[in-house]
Amino acid sequence: MAQANGLLQADNLLEVDIRNMAYRLDVGMGPRGRIGLIALSGDQTIEAECRRIWALPGIAHYVTRILHYASNVSLETLRRMESGLTDATALLLPGLRLEVIAFGCTSGSLSIGIPRVHELLREVKPEAKITTPMEAACLALRRLGAGRIAFLSPYKDEINRSMRDYLIAQGFSVPAMASWNISDGAMVNRVSPESAAEGVREIGRSPGTDAVFVSCTALRVLENIDMLEREIGKPIVTSNQALAWHCLRLAGVADTVPGCGRLLGLTLAADA
Repeated sequence: MAQANGLLQADNLLEVDIRNMAYRLDVGMGPRGRIGLIALSGDQTIEAECRRIWALPGIAHYVTRILHYASNVSLETLRRMESGLTDATALLLPGLRLEVIAFGCTSGSLSIGIPRVHELLREVKPEAKITTPMEAACLALRRLGAGRIAFLSPYKDEINRSMRDYLIAQGFSVPAMASWNISDGAMVNRVSPESAAEGVREIGRSPGTDAVFVSCTALRVLENIDMLEREIGKPIVTSNQALAWHCLRLAGVADTVPGCGRLLGLTLAADA
C-alpha cells in the first residue's frame, strides 16, 4: 500500500504551472450580428426554423422564453404576455449589445400592440432594433410585390379576424382566408407538416391572390416551402420565415438562404 501511495503522489506532481498565459480579445460571438429571440414558453417550432435561416457565418442568436397561456388562446390571454416582456428581454445577454430583438408571437404582438412591444423591449435594450412576425410579414409581402393575400392561420375566429383587419389596414387585400380553428396552443405545435402543407395548397389555389401568408410561429411549414411555392406558383410567407428574414435585414446582413422560400432569395432592400 505504501508503494501504491508513493506512485500516486509521483503521478500527481505538478510539473507545468503557467499562471498568466498570453491571450487576445476579439468582439466575441456574432461579429456580423447578434439576434435575440423571445419565444413563447410552449413553442416547439420557432427556434428550429429560425436557426436554419440564421446559420450564417458571423451571425449569433440567443433565445429566451416568455410564459404563454397556451391552453386557451384568445385575444385576452395573448395580451397577458405584456407584463412579462421586459423580464424576458432582460435575460438576453445582460449588459451586452444586441443588434436585433424579435418577439416571436404573431397574434400576441398584435394583441398587445406592436408599438407597445417595441416600447417595452427598448426599455431594456435601447440600442436594439425590434421586430415582430406580423410587421415582418407585411414588409416581406411588400418586398415580394404581393398585394392580394391568401391568409392561413390555426386559431379561433376572433384572432384570425383581427389579423386580417391588420393586414387590410396595412394596405393589403385579403380575399381568402382559412383556419383550423384551434384554441389550444399545444395542439398547434402538433399540426403535422403534411396538414400544414395541405392547408397552404388549399388556400393557395384561391383565384385572384398573389401570395400566401401563413400565420403562427408554431406551424411547421419551412421544410416544405420551396416545394409548395412551386406547386401553387405563388410566394409563401410564414411567421418564422419573415421574422428571421427581417432580423437579418435589420442587422444589415444581405445574405440569401437557399431552401427557405422566395423571400430568402432576395437581398437587402431599402424598406427592410
